[in-house]
Amino acid sequence: MTTTTGAAAGVTAHRTLLRRDIGFIGLIWASEGSIIGSGWLFGSQGALQSAGPAAIISWAIGGVAILILALSHAELGGMYPVSGGTARFPHYAFGGLAGGSFGWFSWLQAVTVAPIEVLAAIQYGQHWSFARHWEKLSGTPPQHVLTGSGIIAAIVLMALFVAINFLSVRRLTMTNNVATWWKIGVPLLTIFVLAIVNFHTGNFTAADGFNPYGAKGILSAVSTSGIIFALLGFEQADQLAGESANPKRDIPRAVIGSIVIGAVIYVVLQVVFLAALPAGYTHGKWATAAFNALTGPFAQVATLAAVGWLATILYIDAVVSPSGTGLIYMTATSRVSYGLSRNGYFPVAYEWTDRQAVPWVGLITAFVAGCICFLPFPGWRQLVGLITGASVLMYAGAPLALGAFRRRLPDEERPYRMPWASVLAPAGFAVASLLILWSGWTTVWKLGVGIGIGYVVLVANRLFRLNPIQPVWDVRAASWLPVYLVGMGVLEYGSTFGPMKTPWFGTDAVWWDIVAVVAFSLVIYYWAMYVSLPADKIRQVIGSVVVPEEAGAN
Repeated sequence: MTTTTGAAAGVTAHRTLLRRDIGFIGLIWASEGSIIGSGWLFGSQGALQSAGPAAIISWAIGGVAILILALSHAELGGMYPVSGGTARFPHYAFGGLAGGSFGWFSWLQAVTVAPIEVLAAIQYGQHWSFARHWEKLSGTPPQHVLTGSGIIAAIVLMALFVAINFLSVRRLTMTNNVATWWKIGVPLLTIFVLAIVNFHTGNFTAADGFNPYGAKGILSAVSTSGIIFALLGFEQADQLAGESANPKRDIPRAVIGSIVIGAVIYVVLQVVFLAALPAGYTHGKWATAAFNALTGPFAQVATLAAVGWLATILYIDAVVSPSGTGLIYMTATSRVSYGLSRNGYFPVAYEWTDRQAVPWVGLITAFVAGCICFLPFPGWRQLVGLITGASVLMYAGAPLALGAFRRRLPDEERPYRMPWASVLAPAGFAVASLLILWSGWTTVWKLGVGIGIGYVVLVANRLFRLNPIQPVWDVRAASWLPVYLVGMGVLEYGSTFGPMKTPWFGTDAVWWDIVAVVAFSLVIYYWAMYVSLPADKIRQVIGSVVVPEEAGAN
């Protein structure tokens, strides 16, 4: 059923259901295309700076952590294949207040990814011949942050993402499928070539040793150097579930498969990057060694290894890979806002679609918000922490929702059933909390500001009745949420990852910090399970949204 609700600039405003045109390859490539983005271009460099060669361990920890969270999404995506799923599962389990909160976390994460991919493309683009010519004329060396002309180029690239998204979803996924084959092929080629031409085993113990910064360095690298950011994206299959041709079969396979492929590629890339560095780039300490000055890490390493043709391919890939990821996240952002509107948290205009069934209001909003990000976050590294924090908060909602559904709806159909859910669901929530802890205070307080803005948006939408759906807040079912958010902020502040010169448990008490956060997370998890919505209310909420959206699905 389609209802015309208005028009803007020649675009018919329809409030309609999305088309189910995406098959399994489209879903897994949507996730994989998001995972293999700018993270592979910069993540190995940042992790080596933070943890030394022990960054290999950091990548392994990050991969396991994300896989635990991905398993929850695989079960939920198969059960309830709705567009913008990660923003909506907590709504079904804990009602309006929790649903709106996690929905905002999801939107905040998604809307900031396209800008960071644009930043990556432009940073690598400085090494093209025209950029080097401009450097000679202006005397301006390659930068880690955007200049005035760089901001203009970034806005143009963001506009291109929007234009492509106005194609039908079938054409969009075809475009992304082609780009993803390239995006996976280039890292694999890089691994193969650098491992053959320039593999120095002595680099693993160079500078100040294999593990110079101990457990804190290894764990900090997981959240702050781009590791978790690089592994983000598996949830794209969930976000596009409302447009999947066979969601109950394909969503779980796409979610799990994409993270396994991505994690393996990233671990091997870290090994190859470390081993390929020339001796002069590993002197001193890892945190300050010469490799940190590389603005196009893998491409410049290829040049130093006298593999110029590979460097050329990498500079091309530096446009293709981030652009492909930015493109699919622009798509995801519009679908998250679509889902939030259907639940009543965003204005009803976010459900308006054009003749190709594209949620155009969400696309325009994503473009504007993304461009604003270039002002306070003009560089790749500056934006990574915020995205990581918002992402893990979003991911934290999935194990909570899964635990609630297992408790309240034990006999519900589950095309994929996560093993050991009674252990992995609370473990997944604790893992998300640890990733927030390891992000550091600078990231956490900025994330708090973003959360505050979200609550202003949600309250304004309700007060001014911008959506006819008025979700019940269900305060009791979400009573644990403000305690969790404030409690995590307090624990972060007093931890070894916080700003205090003398943390509560001592300057080297990393493990005590972990114990405190895990214990706190488990208390919150079981509190949430106890107050989650009763079975009949969960079914009522799900039936009002999931059943209509599943119409036409196989």
